[in-house]
Amino acid sequence: MRLPFLILLVLSAHAEKETSIETPSGVSDEPILRVRSLPATTNVVEKNWTSLAEMLDVFSVRNLVRNWIEGKYPIGAQCDKDITMYVEGLKNKELWALKVDDASGRFTNGFFWGNSYFTGSASECDYIGKNAVHDTYSKNYIKNSKDTTFEEVREFNMEPRKRINKGLSGTNIWTQANSVEMPFQLGFYMLKLSVNVSYAPTRLIHLGVCLPYSCSASDVAVIGKLAASEFAAKHSSIEKVRDQHNPYDMYTDPIFWILSGVSAVMLILMILGTGYDYYLSKKLAPKKNVIYDLEKHGKLDHLTNGDRKINVADSSNGTQSINNNNGHENGLQPSPIKEEQHLSIFEELLLSFSVTANMKIICDRNVGGDTISTVHGLRAISMAWVILGHTCIVVFKYSDNMEYRKVVEKRFLFQTITNGAFSVDTFFFMGGLLVSFLYFRTNAKGDLKRLTQGTRGFASGTLKFIGLLLYRFCRLTTPYMFVLGVVEVSMKYFYANSVFEPPTADHYNCPNYWWRNLLYINTWFPVEQMCMLWSWYLADDTQFYIVGGVILILATNHFKIAACALVSLLISSWATTGYIALVNNHMPSSDDPLALFDKIYDKPWTRLGPYLIGMSVGYFLFKTDCKMKMSKTTVVVGWLLSSACLLSLLYGLYEAELAPVTAAAYSSLSHSAWALGLAWIVIACSTGYGGYVNKILSWPLLYPFSRVTYCSYLVHPLVIRLTAMNLDSPFHLGKDIVMITFLGQLILSYALSFVVSVTFEAPVVSMLKILSPKKRKRIQ
Repeated sequence: MRLPFLILLVLSAHAEKETSIETPSGVSDEPILRVRSLPATTNVVEKNWTSLAEMLDVFSVRNLVRNWIEGKYPIGAQCDKDITMYVEGLKNKELWALKVDDASGRFTNGFFWGNSYFTGSASECDYIGKNAVHDTYSKNYIKNSKDTTFEEVREFNMEPRKRINKGLSGTNIWTQANSVEMPFQLGFYMLKLSVNVSYAPTRLIHLGVCLPYSCSASDVAVIGKLAASEFAAKHSSIEKVRDQHNPYDMYTDPIFWILSGVSAVMLILMILGTGYDYYLSKKLAPKKNVIYDLEKHGKLDHLTNGDRKINVADSSNGTQSINNNNGHENGLQPSPIKEEQHLSIFEELLLSFSVTANMKIICDRNVGGDTISTVHGLRAISMAWVILGHTCIVVFKYSDNMEYRKVVEKRFLFQTITNGAFSVDTFFFMGGLLVSFLYFRTNAKGDLKRLTQGTRGFASGTLKFIGLLLYRFCRLTTPYMFVLGVVEVSMKYFYANSVFEPPTADHYNCPNYWWRNLLYINTWFPVEQMCMLWSWYLADDTQFYIVGGVILILATNHFKIAACALVSLLISSWATTGYIALVNNHMPSSDDPLALFDKIYDKPWTRLGPYLIGMSVGYFLFKTDCKMKMSKTTVVVGWLLSSACLLSLLYGLYEAELAPVTAAAYSSLSHSAWALGLAWIVIACSTGYGGYVNKILSWPLLYPFSRVTYCSYLVHPLVIRLTAMNLDSPFHLGKDIVMITFLGQLILSYALSFVVSVTFEAPVVSMLKILSPKKRKRIQ
């Protein structure tokens, strides 16, 4: 029993002797380090092992210092000198060089969590270049100290005003800082690198580096290779370098000056219109009763119908009453008319620009008799839904943890955002509903006969069609073209200055293809050529309006033919959508909702269904005059079926796997099914069976937001882009930050939409009413 123990003891002592590291003479004989012998295979693994940080070390000044040799590489002469100076500054631990390095991007963490933005800090680089200050004492201290830690070096990166009277240890050792200039001007460069490694699919890395401004994009590409680790250099390639050598100067852009000129003219008109409105209401009222037809410039657009007059009473009682042929508003009796005044066309046109009058119209808590009040609530809710979806799209794109999206997408309630496309179907449905309902009511009153001027048949229909089309074109195009110009200028600026690339190529597409937007045909072309990507809805809705206008005019005298045309278009739209989805193997349960944007999502022939259903509902409400009787059973069943339809469309595909044919059928019919679910809500609320739903959707507080929906749709993506493009680093996703960002975008978008609406939309609507051929009652 003792022999094996002795053998083991001897072997252990022999191994310990071989692995002991002897100490120098005069020091204890006790070994200071003991290591175990490792197998040869383990040594090979350790020798070839590479950390993730080294694999993704796409830019490091350590590599640049090691590889740099002045005059050896094909770069500009001045750039060569400046880089040499930079390298020397890094070697000498000069503070300005350390700050420049600190502003450059590098791998930190989260690569497998979706971090593809190693952006560094463009603002820090800019600040260093413009306000470069460092302390002579601190520079020499860092240069000569062998024990300087990273934390101590980082301490010197604080602004000079914070470092005055503060030494490395935190004690007060000096009282002033000596300012010196940078040895060269700085520039910030964005590199797009393609990284291809075996453990992950090919990824595009966006790297921001702070380097001498004298270096061109091609110079930076060479420097980027030198600054990459050996592994990163082998497995990455620089796709593109954006520099600041060709900055966008908006003051040389004619579009900027056109926008400025238009804004200046509108501002002057608004000041004059508001001032004249104030003059009429404050200066003339105490002297005499003034009666003028406000309907011509839209001041009573949202009040009750009839022959409207304004009677401004004496200043003794200060009351005002609004007359119509149905009675008196608010129970106020009209004062005796003492003197009447009729405004000229010029005065009415000028009053169309009155800010106070237009804001009163927008914020009016009343709706006209020809308006379906439920529509206001649907508009406001759908617009908030659209803004939420677009906010998530942009935030996800510019985030450093994009894989977090896959986590939240698996949550049940996130289907509300995933299926946000139904919010656009709501707008299509309401568009068809209103154009049909208002057309038939207007035609029934005989107002459209004034457009035809006694003509009949084809000529009469043609005049009606042209009148409808011109009204819509003038109303929509004025704010649309202004916002398009702002998008073009802003995206040109951000393409040249932002650390992020714009989500779409508006800086190129808008100058070249704006005319497609003007003609509302931009959805007929590839999405890569589209200016204002979100304008696809305006193009489709306008094309639907044209088709709907033809059907409505045809229905006036040939109702059966119009009905057959509507049904034929509806069925053909379903068939076309299903075929495209089936051929492209589109799976709405798992694919990105925008996966087939250029084939299904934005094409008018695939989105026509909800609009045609809306037109049918509008005709139904006109024929019934919003009056019908339904039993309690019918009402309950109707609400249950409508709720089940809408909720199943929103959440029914959660973790579902569809067969190709089923998926194609869903893609084909789901948008129209959504419109059918909304149809019941509108019919029930309009006929007195809406209950609390009608109270919510007809809540007067929502009216102002509904009236500026068009402008909010135009401006909200621009607001979201401005937020993202101004960032110095990507978002970090989380439910709180997304919700806070969404609320901020919602508030700011509506604030700007009120401005755009008061400036462009409301004046144009008022002027169209003034200049329309509709006979106006003049009080002489």
